[in-house]
Amino acid sequence: MSRFRTRVIAVVRRIPAGQVATYGDVAELAGAPGAARAVGSVMRTCAARGVPCHRVVAAGGQLGGYGGSEAMKRALLQAEGVVLAGSRIREFAVRRWQPGRRTSAGRR
Repeated sequence: MSRFRTRVIAVVRRIPAGQVATYGDVAELAGAPGAARAVGSVMRTCAARGVPCHRVVAAGGQLGGYGGSEAMKRALLQAEGVVLAGSRIREFAVRRWQPGRRTSAGRR
């Protein structure tokens, strides 16, 4: 497994349930700003257990792909309490995970 792929998967594993990060956010946190498309490739081919790939979304809160099944991504996010309007996450700024930022519940 490449070092980049390992870093991406480590970042994605940290995204809490009910929150999301963009492909660009993950790339930046993995130490490769500007590598959003490469993150998408890692997510598309990731079959590792325990990696919540469904929590990685496109810029602006669009769902983006999920192994070819947007319906599955939608269902997984909704099961975690994420509200969608069409293919966009409602209250995206609130749901967007940023390490170190306090959530509305006061947790980190």
